[in-house]
Amino acid sequence: MANRKGRRGFGSVRQRESGRWQARYPGPDGRIHTAPNTFSTKRDAERWLSLIETQISQGDWLNPEQAKVPLGHYADQWITQRPSLRPRTVELYRWLLRKHIAPYLGGVELGKLSTALIREWRAERLEAGVSESVTAKSYRLLRAVLNTAVEEDKILQRNPCRVRGADREEPEERPVLSVAQVFDLAGRMPERFRALVLLAAFGSLRWGEVTALRRCDIAEDASWVRVSRSFVEIPGQGLVAGLPKSRAGVRTVIIPAAVRPDLIKHLETYVGPDQLDLLFTGERSGAALRRPNFNQRSRWTEVVTKMGLKGLHFHDLRHAGNIWASKAGTSTKDLMARMGHDDMRAALIYQRATSDADERIADRLSKLVDEHRKGKTTDDDHPDDDEPGALAPVP
Repeated sequence: MANRKGRRGFGSVRQRESGRWQARYPGPDGRIHTAPNTFSTKRDAERWLSLIETQISQGDWLNPEQAKVPLGHYADQWITQRPSLRPRTVELYRWLLRKHIAPYLGGVELGKLSTALIREWRAERLEAGVSESVTAKSYRLLRAVLNTAVEEDKILQRNPCRVRGADREEPEERPVLSVAQVFDLAGRMPERFRALVLLAAFGSLRWGEVTALRRCDIAEDASWVRVSRSFVEIPGQGLVAGLPKSRAGVRTVIIPAAVRPDLIKHLETYVGPDQLDLLFTGERSGAALRRPNFNQRSRWTEVVTKMGLKGLHFHDLRHAGNIWASKAGTSTKDLMARMGHDDMRAALIYQRATSDADERIADRLSKLVDEHRKGKTTDDDHPDDDEPGALAPVP
């Protein structure tokens, strides 16, 4: 329908009793929307309408009503609408939201979130004594939630989580066990837990992965184990079997021949004949092994303290296995497969941390310098005279 003479083609403006101008327009959702603020002149109001009209025609329009949704409600729905998340991840996200995000930012409308507000929230969390690790996890969750608000739901034009360095956490250095220490630790465990320690270390398995293994998940000659699930402790539900931590977590791990006899002995002594019988169970109940029961029965804290390894975690066994694998000259791809990671960053960290080859290169270069200073030369420490960038004499 053609507009009457003197009327705008899109939206309308009117002057309020205060003398300021108000702008209104029909949105793609079929509703009439009012500008969030009034304008000092009619021309300013019309310019704003022209901008909105352009956003609608280009598909960049943001629904201002959706921007009024409180962050806490949106984040809660965000977690609920991701059924592919592992139970442990859902538990972590809800705890972070409930404990560190919702009490401080939960009531803020999405459209009113700003980088300055998020920076202030982060600073207050750290000042309150919350660890850098937990604060970083909270920030990354918040950023992921708001990424969806920007990219999928088109509620925000850009993500306000732009605080430099807020997503990084630097966990404390963990001890690196030697092979001898792992066997010593295994020997100090109750006999039914000896194979558990060896398998976690030499198979690079997580606690939830190794305790979820069944007879059908290990070869008869103990040459391999198949990781296809993992136990997770969920409050109110107990142990829940789910998929491993990542997609790459479903894998088959070859077990070193030197420890296979220990695993075979364990199978013969402590594991039932049924293919679904668990490899590791509680001593009395025969049910799945839970970490508190294992710690108590094995006297873990007391044992590692006597070994001079106070504070050692069970996960440090997997850490040791990853270190050994990286020292074996394993490629990044192969190391990722053994570790069960679909992100190469973890594999690269292990490779950088154990770069024996790089140390040998540095030693060789140092030897060349020493020989030069002593007046000795070798065929490989003199670049060709006509080679670009030939080495300058070492003082």
